[in-house]
Amino acid sequence: MMRVTRHHHLWLRLVLLILSVPLYGIGQEVKQWTVTPSSATQQTPLRADHDTAYYESFPGIITGRTYFSRKFTALELERSAGSRLRYEPNTPLNMGVGFTYHMLTFNLAYGFDFLNPDRGRGKTNYIDLQTHFYARKWTVDLLGQFYKGYYLTPKGLAANSADSYYIRPDIRIDLIGAAVYHLFNYDRFSYRAPMFQDEHQKKSAGSLLIGGEAYYGITKADSSVVPALLGKDYTQNGIRSLRFFKIGPGAGYAYTLVIASDFFCMASLQANLGIDFTHQSGGRNGANRVSLSPGFIYRFVLGYDKGLNNVNFSIVGNQLNLKLGVSDDKIFINTGAYRLTYARRFHPGAGLKRRLKPVDDLLPAN
Repeated sequence: MMRVTRHHHLWLRLVLLILSVPLYGIGQEVKQWTVTPSSATQQTPLRADHDTAYYESFPGIITGRTYFSRKFTALELERSAGSRLRYEPNTPLNMGVGFTYHMLTFNLAYGFDFLNPDRGRGKTNYIDLQTHFYARKWTVDLLGQFYKGYYLTPKGLAANSADSYYIRPDIRIDLIGAAVYHLFNYDRFSYRAPMFQDEHQKKSAGSLLIGGEAYYGITKADSSVVPALLGKDYTQNGIRSLRFFKIGPGAGYAYTLVIASDFFCMASLQANLGIDFTHQSGGRNGANRVSLSPGFIYRFVLGYDKGLNNVNFSIVGNQLNLKLGVSDDKIFINTGAYRLTYARRFHPGAGLKRRLKPVDDLLPAN
């Protein structure tokens, strides 16, 4: 059953009070509740703050949704030769419901047993806080992720048998960070249409994005992250922990292709060139390094939006690249979520509208 500790409540209150924006997800172990409030720009009626020939918003409309989702924060080690080790967390496939009204989006999901059979991948304890804020002119991504317990993929690699996974309950990743980007063609391109389904992109359009990112993180294990059986193949052998701080500017482009007015495909890529300050414990390639390396934030949504209904599949991800020691070997931290969503927009009835009046007063539409 769900296990919510006092520690989890403190995290929730801290993020809500300091960031003043809600959380994108919380989880613990393979069975858990995932609570997903998130915030975005004020919805606006059809007015001059955007070109309504390209997209429309729906003030006063409730967007309800049901969805399946899975979150991840993976760790990859790469040699200069190109081969990689990939550790993944055993996070659940969740089934959820939610709604968007004005600025408020709230989702509630649970990883049911029938969706998550035990496949010998160990247990992962985690808190995953992701807030994606889509304002008319800005997009903001905030991360607060704390994972412990990983397994090596594919099955059989470094394991006792070809039918089992190499499991590392001691590997931990803590990551906090922020990315802020300005949309230049905000009057014709909407991020909210594919991501929150409370706007509708009627014509194809895109936008240049310019901004910056900053991250601080720790990866840590009780012994070498590289399995003993593979130690001779990786110069990262012996590394037990890595601390890093990464900051730098970025640019990108987002585009929504509308096909026959109802089908759409949105793709977005933001590339960041950051200055990395890393300190590693263990290994043989030196403890500290300052370097330049890229990072990427990507979004992809494929869906159908007609009338009151929206069906879509989405991926939101972030890849951090870090160089180690004196070699060109790299560590990658990949974080993100997959989601399959059915959403429906509807007008609240008179009774519900009265109950929503406090929300209207607190979060009015323009």
